[in-house]
Amino acid sequence: MKHFTFLLFFLFMARSSFALTYEELTRNFVTGKADVQSMSVLSFGPEGILFIGDSKAGKVFALDLNDRVKNNGHEPFKVLDIESKLAGALGVGVKEVVIHDLAVNPFSQAVYLAVSRADAMRVSRFILPNDIAYATILIKVKSDGSLEEVPLDNIRYSVTDVPKVIETGKQKNFRGSDDRTDAITDLSYDDGKLYVAGLSNEAFQSALRILNFPFDKEAVHSSIEVFHVAHERWETEAPIRTLFPYNVNGEKVLLASFTCTPFVSIPLSAIQPGAHVKTKTLAEFGDGNLPIDIIAAEIRGKKYILMSNSSKALIRIDPENLAGQKELTEPRVSNQYTSGLPHDVLSNVGISQLDNLNDHYVLALQRQPNGSLDLWPIQIKWD
Repeated sequence: MKHFTFLLFFLFMARSSFALTYEELTRNFVTGKADVQSMSVLSFGPEGILFIGDSKAGKVFALDLNDRVKNNGHEPFKVLDIESKLAGALGVGVKEVVIHDLAVNPFSQAVYLAVSRADAMRVSRFILPNDIAYATILIKVKSDGSLEEVPLDNIRYSVTDVPKVIETGKQKNFRGSDDRTDAITDLSYDDGKLYVAGLSNEAFQSALRILNFPFDKEAVHSSIEVFHVAHERWETEAPIRTLFPYNVNGEKVLLASFTCTPFVSIPLSAIQPGAHVKTKTLAEFGDGNLPIDIIAAEIRGKKYILMSNSSKALIRIDPENLAGQKELTEPRVSNQYTSGLPHDVLSNVGISQLDNLNDHYVLALQRQPNGSLDLWPIQIKWD
């Protein structure tokens, strides 16, 4: 997914005396075919560089999309029934196209979609797009709503291996697909580093890697353990589903969530080569649910964290409650559905993918009551 939010983008640009230039960031890029086998997750980094987590290949690609015309506008845009438009562009039926991920380029505000030709009727609460097919098509959605496929056969790119990814065919998950689809479940860029979650080939399968960008140093690999309140135990086999870096009382942490929505924090300082990291469970927002995206947004002048899910409406968390939240290490009370952090369940239902468009709007993929899947703006700031 994508977590180089506009908040982080402006913080990065404000540190221009320390930030690498576009030329420095892309100095080891080559021009040619980027052999991406599966667009499992998308996320933008600095200078409009798109990162693609490729579970099938066990690699992360960095693409120079040549999409660096700065857009400082605040206007929203929407695309109604985007599945029909994609189906028409790809020459398939409307139920034969699946969107795997969405990311907004913070430079141009253009939207990029990872797409596959697949049976959309198989996608459900627990059956994810990556369980059905590998996305191999990158689509650019312009602000006028037009679509164009981004060819990868002659593009500037860089690529690196993700260490110790789980082997293909080793085992199947509870969703019935090969666990290799979870080799890379999310990635997020912050201050020269890519944080990559997924499954490894080690005994403690849940893994977190730190890749330096540009890709010129050896990656750091740590195993991850989470206390799952509803399951009443510590677990090491479930991967992080979505994550992003955040500053809590002057300490940089990763905020992350797992299947059934344990919501945790991980100090970046704890992620060391070969380390086994126990996360701090801050909340559990209800089992029977898959978190999809976490972003930061300033809504009516107040900072919030937003999380989209497979089977709940949009969740809003006040970050001021993070530091004071007691770690959850005990089973929940039997009649409770959620535990820990207070949160709001917003009226925005049917939202899957989520990203910041600009400082006035968040952009969402939202399933409407009539079944239409719309690319829909959510206003967060009023002038």
